[in-house]
Amino acid sequence: MAPFALTREHGFAAGVGILSALHLLGLGIFVASARRKAAVPYPYVYAERAEAEEDPLKNIFNCTQRAHQNTLEGYPIFIVLFGIAAIDLPLYAAIAGLVWLAGRIVYAISYSSGDPAKRNRGDFGNIALIALLAMSLKACISLIIQSA
Repeated sequence: MAPFALTREHGFAAGVGILSALHLLGLGIFVASARRKAAVPYPYVYAERAEAEEDPLKNIFNCTQRAHQNTLEGYPIFIVLFGIAAIDLPLYAAIAGLVWLAGRIVYAISYSSGDPAKRNRGDFGNIALIALLAMSLKACISLIIQSA
């Protein structure tokens, strides 16, 4: 097996990984701000449905919280596929990672408007996830063939 060397392109991929982590931190800050404005106390994860239907700030909090939760649910899949893809195709993985991240930002901003239907505006990021899956499979196959 040939030795593995990091390239300049791996630096771009690492940068996207850092940006994705900062995005999660930013979402947490947005949730905390929406929680404060809506006066939803801890330990409650969401405002009750009746409260959210009556108070727009509580509805916005619920939508902001859900955007954060949905991003956290999908993040492990993204980071695994991104990391594997970046081994073999770091520049393409970085580009796909940026597209995924842009999709998640649009998703979170749109969802946090209080209108859940707007969240679909960020769906374009899913194309990047499919690209990362394909790149990950290519990386796996390349590693298996090299090792044979």
